[in-house]
Amino acid sequence: MNLAPQPDQDKRRRGRPPKSIDERDEGNRRQLLLHCAGKLFRRKGFDATTTRDIAAAVGMHSGSPFYHFKTKAALLYAVMEAGMQAAMDSQAGAIRSATALAPGQVLEPIHHLRLLVRTHFDVLLGPGNDFIPVMLYEARALGPRQRMALVKLQGDYEAAWVPVLQALHASGRLQAPVGLSRLLILGALNWSVQWFDKKKSASLDDLTEAAMTLFFPRNTSAKT
Repeated sequence: MNLAPQPDQDKRRRGRPPKSIDERDEGNRRQLLLHCAGKLFRRKGFDATTTRDIAAAVGMHSGSPFYHFKTKAALLYAVMEAGMQAAMDSQAGAIRSATALAPGQVLEPIHHLRLLVRTHFDVLLGPGNDFIPVMLYEARALGPRQRMALVKLQGDYEAAWVPVLQALHASGRLQAPVGLSRLLILGALNWSVQWFDKKKSASLDDLTEAAMTLFFPRNTSAKT
């Protein structure tokens, strides 16, 4: 009988052991932690939310969240970071989809801005939007490095708006300075998380049209 290990067996022995069920589920549990923590931080506030609250929402033991995040503040930052990354992916995807419909053509600035506004409303008011109010009100609980990293992520997200506003300014459709316009427009849109009620009649498309009419009156704004 040949007792020498066969090549496949030898390879399995020398390689990494197969992941356990818990290890394979680690990524899903981390995402669930972010989702549940975001909801709790939004509803109760960061200070009032305990790790026991978070663990209970996920179905973990009270100390288990610390297996994934060293501190509650690290979990808070992870909620914001994941939200911003998802927002950037959503924005980039919307732009890719729009330009793919007309290969070789460039979106008119006013249509491009409408697309950015509509996508931003999805980020603010669509599923998984708990990170937005958490960012608005709980960033004070972050450390200096975390705040700096968050500012960079916000800057990366808003950078897509600058050339569009510059083009509108160059064409005369935007009269105010580009930098102030970006801050004012995004500030106005962001505040919708405080008053928007999805149970009422206004849709996100309605909000988009209202915002575009407000910022660019009908005589200067083209409709899609």
